[in-house]
Amino acid sequence: MPELPEVEFAAARLRTAVAGRVIARLDALHPSQQRHLPEEARRAAEGLTIDRVERRAKIQLVHLQGGALLEVHFRMTGDWEFTRVGEAPPRYERVRLETADGVRVSLVDSRAFSVVRLHAAGAFVLPAIGPEPLTDDFTADGFRAALARRSGPIKPALLDQKLVAGVGNIYASEALWEARIHPATVANTLSRERVTRLRDAVRLVLETAPTERYYGRDDVNENEIWRVYGREGEPCRRCGATLKRLPQAGRSTFYCPRCQRR
Repeated sequence: MPELPEVEFAAARLRTAVAGRVIARLDALHPSQQRHLPEEARRAAEGLTIDRVERRAKIQLVHLQGGALLEVHFRMTGDWEFTRVGEAPPRYERVRLETADGVRVSLVDSRAFSVVRLHAAGAFVLPAIGPEPLTDDFTADGFRAALARRSGPIKPALLDQKLVAGVGNIYASEALWEARIHPATVANTLSRERVTRLRDAVRLVLETAPTERYYGRDDVNENEIWRVYGREGEPCRRCGATLKRLPQAGRSTFYCPRCQRR
């Protein structure tokens, strides 16, 4: 699933491609998208200028002339592909946006889980989201205060977007390894020192993460990218112990039983 670095990269690509351009046509090409983006909404977007594109957590927000807004969630496998009007469309194209000067933006998604919605001016309300981890708002004191209300394991807590924005399954595992914290450690038992270390680790793994989409690519060996994620049974790159996998909240967590203590 795309997490903060991938979504930020995608939003930057979209911003470069369409900011300041006029939407000539907007189409939903899959039944699931047609439910979220009905014809009335698609026609309402046509003729509007794209003012700007921003990201909040894992959500992309495309601001349109007059205050209307396109809300985009990639979910599991969504991404952008950019072509010119008249060229062959990409495989798994689910939503198509064409600009008046011939740019075609395709939301591609093999599993068709992505969501695009149009909101009228003033109608969009951002869901409850925690601080962006790469900003000054993500403080150790604020992080510790939020964790103080969490009596469950730290790894699932990190996936809650109300705690910190944009962190998903991969980077939660990676950050806990960097911070040497066991993923089953009860969140509200972490000392101030360990919370600070975890805050710093979250920032580190997001700052150094790959930005382009890496999963499903034949030219990428994911085991060379991650310290622990997806490497069950392989040696820890820090101590050499055999890495393990732990199911948590329906997701797989990867960790080192020697380096990461409760």
